[in-house]
Amino acid sequence: MIHEIIDIVTEQSEAKLYTYILNNSPEIDSDRKRPMIIICPGGGYEFTSDREAEPIAIKMNAMGFHACVLRYSVRPAVFPTALQELSMAVVQIRRNAKQWNIDVNKVIIAGFSAGGHLAASLGVFWNRSFLSERLGISNDEIKPNGILLSYPVISSRASAHQGSFINLLGENYDKLIHDVSLEKQVSKDTPPTFLWHTFADNIVPVENSFMFADALLKNRIPLEMHIYPKGAHGLSLGKEETKGKDNESTLQPEVGNWIEMAGTWIRGL
Repeated sequence: MIHEIIDIVTEQSEAKLYTYILNNSPEIDSDRKRPMIIICPGGGYEFTSDREAEPIAIKMNAMGFHACVLRYSVRPAVFPTALQELSMAVVQIRRNAKQWNIDVNKVIIAGFSAGGHLAASLGVFWNRSFLSERLGISNDEIKPNGILLSYPVISSRASAHQGSFINLLGENYDKLIHDVSLEKQVSKDTPPTFLWHTFADNIVPVENSFMFADALLKNRIPLEMHIYPKGAHGLSLGKEETKGKDNESTLQPEVGNWIEMAGTWIRGL
């Protein structure tokens, strides 16, 4: 395995990309090209959660996928700092695709909660000039082939998780709040999407996933969505390995099959 910490540098910030890149074996297939899953943990744009980082990467590895975790900038950094960092992480992945045996047609952005907002932001903004011109890159270099959203923050409207948007925008809140309500930004160029959420989520309401799914449908973007009837926010894998300290509400084993279903979706892209 190639397990490295790579600096992702923009003009205004520096993030860390932790790689979990599988080695090929001549005994099995020395030329195998694998999907790459770029994981954006949640944390309300205030921190990046360990519970939605390495445990997810290890599970992705177990399914035969490369993975990496982006520890992106959070408060006091404001939009579009984290989005620029994610964009440059995708560039890093694509430019090293041959060396790392990556299937360039399966670069997937996986985001959790506020990290889901970041992943979905790249999904809707990848072809906008404010990213390519500011970073000096082509739009095609940062285009995801799919986005995987776990209980994502999407809307700044009635179902908003206001804390995420306050942290994301800072003093630009009033100016940009409507621009980062992502159900309004979906277009025909948004990548195929996998979503899952719990109906009982009382922190990031399930309406967030439904609004994004509805926008995808209106634009004829392929999607897969799973809604579990029970479960708190931030479940990650729902198992002991990702249970929050002294927080039994994050133990919900019946949601744990989302990652196998996501694996099937990734293989089918």
